[in-house]
Amino acid sequence: MRMSEFSDKQRLAYCGAMTSDNATPTPAPSASFAAIQQLCAADMAAVDAVIRGELNSDVVLINQIGEHIVRAGGKRLRPLLVVLTARACGAGNIDVATRLAAVVEFIHTATLLHDDVVDESSLRRGRQTANALWGNAASVLVGDFLYSRAFQMMVGVDQMAVMKLLADTTNAIAAGEVLQLLHMGDPDLTESKYLDVIRRKTAILFAAACQLGAMSAGAGLSVQRSMYNYGMALGIAFQIADDVLDYAGDVGQIGKNVGDDLAEGKTTLPLILAQMRASAADVEAIRSAVRNADRLALSNVLDVIRSTDALDASLGRATDYADQATQSLPALARSASFDALEALARYAVQRVS
Repeated sequence: MRMSEFSDKQRLAYCGAMTSDNATPTPAPSASFAAIQQLCAADMAAVDAVIRGELNSDVVLINQIGEHIVRAGGKRLRPLLVVLTARACGAGNIDVATRLAAVVEFIHTATLLHDDVVDESSLRRGRQTANALWGNAASVLVGDFLYSRAFQMMVGVDQMAVMKLLADTTNAIAAGEVLQLLHMGDPDLTESKYLDVIRRKTAILFAAACQLGAMSAGAGLSVQRSMYNYGMALGIAFQIADDVLDYAGDVGQIGKNVGDDLAEGKTTLPLILAQMRASAADVEAIRSAVRNADRLALSNVLDVIRSTDALDASLGRATDYADQATQSLPALARSASFDALEALARYAVQRVS
């Protein structure tokens, strides 16, 4: 009998018996991201091998930009979620999860290449962006290459449910990008509209990554949906925390210039909440800075954000979503991978402090 033919009750028992990482020390409740990476080191090495292999092209520029991207590293959080959820759902062989993790990373990287062109960014993960080194045209076209290679790999997996999930996800991401563009320089963006943007633009790929891991392990629809909901809430928590770090972090911590969101005319949650609490004069100062995408106003805007405790309030919202993520996890057998999913929800917020 295939795993997909089990009932959810049978599958939970099966997962408890077959989880391959039961012998691995379980991350402590306050486990660092480094501990989670160590737990998944072998699986992520396999993902990296797939990424390098699939990036190979007879077009030299694609190889150059691809190698630049791989060397840039980053947390590889989205592919990590694929392998973690696969393991948490009892997958013994994660060859399919490994390929799907690479697909997710290609989609994510393509969006970053396009984002950096749209945002005119020069720094990402502490290094020069591809568009800063090779120009906008090359970045956009290599982003297109990564999207198309991702879809080639999806077809290779030969599962219609996988292709539908990723097709719907990439379409939603593209719509989210356009929606964010429409709100550039708009100081009237509401919290609900802000959340709509980050659900589409960021969180939906977290959600898809988690569902893909469950699908690759043969989990039933209810488990898949729970993992999807976990990923969605986790993605929102991460993005809100990132938006806090844009005003509270430093280049070494966030890998980009502090105040980039303001310089791009983005109204994020710290600015939304600050406007709700500030004096009329301070509100107008924020509105002017957003409308004019004025990085020079960063110091004054920071003063207003701090005086209104908007960063703490924003972090409180992120904590709520992190809690929601944990509560959304399905009732699977405890394992190191399952505990790592819980730890990631805490890490999403703790990294800001």
